[in-house]
Amino acid sequence: MRKQVIVIGLGRFGSKVSTSLYNLGHDVLAIDKNVDRTQLITGQVTHPVTGDATNENVLRELGVQDYDAAVIAIGTDIVASVMTSVLLKTMGIKYIVARARDELHTNTLTRLGVDKVVQAESEMGIRIAHNLFNPNVQEYLEITPNFGLSKIKVPKSFTNKTLNEMGFSGPRNKYGLAVLALQRGKDITLNPDSDDKLLDGDTIILAGKDELIDDLPE
Repeated sequence: MRKQVIVIGLGRFGSKVSTSLYNLGHDVLAIDKNVDRTQLITGQVTHPVTGDATNENVLRELGVQDYDAAVIAIGTDIVASVMTSVLLKTMGIKYIVARARDELHTNTLTRLGVDKVVQAESEMGIRIAHNLFNPNVQEYLEITPNFGLSKIKVPKSFTNKTLNEMGFSGPRNKYGLAVLALQRGKDITLNPDSDDKLLDGDTIILAGKDELIDDLPE
């Protein structure tokens, strides 16, 4: 499902989140104070904007209060990161992910009510893009552009059903994805049988195109 996302800060991490979300089909408003960074990402996101995200008037003029989620990718300027987090929370953004520089920064953002805090660079940027709207995606490994491996917590709608019942077997695979492994606790089954039942707490390793993984139910 197409969502609207704000990404603030277009360094290595922020630019990777922005372009990955855009490639997944989402509307991306990418903001940075540095005009060179916004120009560099032009054509790779929906709306590249040069502006100060610590200014509430700027954010309101851009209509960010109507967006589904925000990623605060400001890593070095802790004051700007905190101020932006406070503004977005005040404006009612439903889900906020923020990058932190260290443990103190992490604790501060957590206390402010940021939904998810990460300490990462470009590789994590890709993972954030993939699990932003599907919290069941625990890990993601890009194999080639638009194709990768995902470790996914079994959705509630899949529990107590076999892989076959969920459409993960046969030449007409419902999802167009390959189930490579099933993990239950410490036990891992490679190439699980189509009659294997999925239980609450299980995780599965899937291979396939990004847009197909993104379409899995939550």
